[in-house]
Amino acid sequence: MPPPTGRPRPALLVAEEAVGLAQGNPERARVLASAALVDGLAAPDLEAAAVAERALGLVARVMNDAPASVSHLRRSVRLADRAGCPNVAAESRVSLAFTLTMVGNVKAGMREVDRAGAVLRGLPLARAQMQRALILSRLGRNSEALEGYRKALPVLRRAGDELREARLLNNRGLLHLMGGSLSQAERDLTLSRKLFISLRQTAQAAGVAHNLGFLAARRGDVPAALARYDDAAEELDAIGVPAGLAVLPLCELLVAVRLFDEARRYADRCVQQLESGGMANDLAEARLTLAEVALVGGDLLTAQQEATAALRAFTRQGRPGWAALARYSVVRVRWQEGDRSITMQEASCRAAAELQAHGWTIRSLDALLMSGRAALAGGRAEAARARLHAASRARFRGPVDLRTRAWHAQALLRLADGNRRGAMHALRAGISSVEAHRATLGATELRIQAGGHGEELASLGLRVALESAQPRLVLSWAERCRAATLNLRPVRPVDHNDVAPDLVELRRLVSEIDRSALAGRDTTRLLSRQATLERVVIDKSRRARGTGSPEGQRLVFETLAAALGERALIEIVDCGGALHALVVADGRCSLHPTARTQDVIRELEFLRSALRRLADNRTGGSSHRAALGAARHGARRLDGMLVAPLRRIGARELVIVPTGPLHAMPWSVLPSMAGRPVTVAPSALLWQRSSARPLPAKPGPVVLVAGPGLEEAGHEVQMIAGHYPEAKLLVGAEATVGAVKQAMSGASLLHLAAHGTFRTDNPLFSSIHLHDGPLNVYDLEEITHVPECIVLACCDSGLAAVHPGDELMGLTSSLLALGTRTLIACMLAVPDGPARELMCGLHDRLAGGESPAVALALAKEGLEKDDGHLYATTAALTCLGVG
Repeated sequence: MPPPTGRPRPALLVAEEAVGLAQGNPERARVLASAALVDGLAAPDLEAAAVAERALGLVARVMNDAPASVSHLRRSVRLADRAGCPNVAAESRVSLAFTLTMVGNVKAGMREVDRAGAVLRGLPLARAQMQRALILSRLGRNSEALEGYRKALPVLRRAGDELREARLLNNRGLLHLMGGSLSQAERDLTLSRKLFISLRQTAQAAGVAHNLGFLAARRGDVPAALARYDDAAEELDAIGVPAGLAVLPLCELLVAVRLFDEARRYADRCVQQLESGGMANDLAEARLTLAEVALVGGDLLTAQQEATAALRAFTRQGRPGWAALARYSVVRVRWQEGDRSITMQEASCRAAAELQAHGWTIRSLDALLMSGRAALAGGRAEAARARLHAASRARFRGPVDLRTRAWHAQALLRLADGNRRGAMHALRAGISSVEAHRATLGATELRIQAGGHGEELASLGLRVALESAQPRLVLSWAERCRAATLNLRPVRPVDHNDVAPDLVELRRLVSEIDRSALAGRDTTRLLSRQATLERVVIDKSRRARGTGSPEGQRLVFETLAAALGERALIEIVDCGGALHALVVADGRCSLHPTARTQDVIRELEFLRSALRRLADNRTGGSSHRAALGAARHGARRLDGMLVAPLRRIGARELVIVPTGPLHAMPWSVLPSMAGRPVTVAPSALLWQRSSARPLPAKPGPVVLVAGPGLEEAGHEVQMIAGHYPEAKLLVGAEATVGAVKQAMSGASLLHLAAHGTFRTDNPLFSSIHLHDGPLNVYDLEEITHVPECIVLACCDSGLAAVHPGDELMGLTSSLLALGTRTLIACMLAVPDGPARELMCGLHDRLAGGESPAVALALAKEGLEKDDGHLYATTAALTCLGVG
């Protein structure tokens, strides 16, 4: 019971302060509430104890400990009843109602809030109405929820209760967002965040920032969404609050930009946190998100298990709208498993109707697409036509992946009607939507991943073009999607987010890791710090914006043929596991089937393995001779598969545009390529555009760099310097990242003799090792005028990760995108001595005026091919870009 009237009640004041701090500063609120509870029970002041228990319940909920929250709030109700304080009990019931909803006991939650509403009046009643509306929104009864918010808002404003006004606006903003009313959502969420910030409610302000990120993602503004999510994460981390359910919209965005592994890590972590916290309501949503992430990542077993578990939970909780989403995910698993049965078709139709009834319009259209495509595959043309026609609205609305699937379905329908021209129009329109989406992104990584949205369109377009037996059409379609990121104007992250200090610190850290490893010290802590710093650089870079519109340039065959002159171009395409080669020579284009993709990949792996053994100085004697024989045998086999079927190439200089793993092909060791100048280009369009770009009227300086840890590097650049009397040399301690970046800006020729590392886990951190640490892709993107020609005498420097659409990610592809015309780089490790000999021969001819491709071919021709080390060296060096 409360103490006699007039006695000071410090415990109650402290408890009420703790309630106010629970959301914004949960740790401080916990300390205050615990002290108030002890004092209230000792006084005794049961009202104070009840309020303190309520504060502890709110803190537990913020910290995702739902069972503890329920226990504290139930004790609060009991204490308030014993104290004869019905209003205090009612307010605790309001808090308890929402926590019960979170753990999945929605009916009990509604009973508690309705019992509270029968007691409360005025401002407390408005607060109860607000909580009731939040529960209704969780049940999918959105119109009732909006009405509840409408009634509560003016009461809160008249009373000056800005804290609950901010919460109401956040909740209502989310309702508008889910219903597609984005402008109304933005107004509510923006005002909500301002109020929370003014009230110093950090955790809740961070939650609204996350919701604004969700809003930006729904609008397709990926950089803004990522920036908002980063802000929210930093704000929550600063006060020690777990993200919990807040990461789920981020997972959806990461899936949309095809960063599947990252989305999976977030979704797994969220499910684990919510399981341990007993948050059954939120856990069901997290399981559904994990199911969707697993589905796009190809883990169908996990997708099936999590979607089914979510469906059971939503059904038990009485949440039909969310249950419809879970059933839709189960149907998507069946689709991915290859089920095209009538049963699956009808299940998709039912899912579409159910989703539409609950306001999930975009997903409803996707379910119709699945049903229509399954009916088309099953020969049910009329059913397919009706469903695909209904789903065709998705071509012009919704996220890019849905629009591309809708255009794909439209193309399939037109093909079924025999309308090839209309099908190709639909496919091109779908690719255009991918291009427009890509152009809004500034980060190289996101641009490259965006190409995956058009993968199905590209495959179908290429197949239709090949069936037409029109070589120019095949070339045009192959180029429509190939390495498209490299044709966009580069956006340097430093223009938008200052990553330079982070790169400097990362460089210092990598050097410290190397020193510690050499000294035998534990590097675990340093490696963890490196991973954190790399994450910071990645996150900042992803915020960069694109121009907002694609460049729009297309390959013009006549222009390409004229630019080639006496040269021939070979573009290789992969369709359904079979390779075809397009040959452009003498103003004509011809098409040639070559070999099965897997056969070529297998031979290429054998060849590269043999070359790696030859490059290893420890390989000698019979093992060395066996490796040389294996390499030559592999080269002959690949030559027979890829080059022998081609006609009209003669002894011409070649431009080769590979596909997939063939980007790592050592072309010069194929017998047909002996002594022939060969240039490898990511796409014919990029080669055409780069070759047409005029050279500077006044050549820039020559820069020669020798990195650390290579005994021969210094000798190499000193010998090369004899060909360039005015060259700038950076050797030893002078070869720092800053000095090299400054020197190479505006240079005509850069030679880098250093160790190189290709990072398979993140190719944009592939690097050249300099005196003070690594020079990586993020460093290169800060350079405004890259050299016209770069020689990377660094092991594996020419390698790139290949993504759908032959999008390349690595050092060389980034330099080509930034404007370097020609790169001579290593596709393999090379032994130091033979490499120096080859480099000197190369620069002798470059200084004499030969083009890079011709100079490299002549330098290779002058080497003794019976020496395995020399053979491996000539194989490794490749001319990229414009020869």
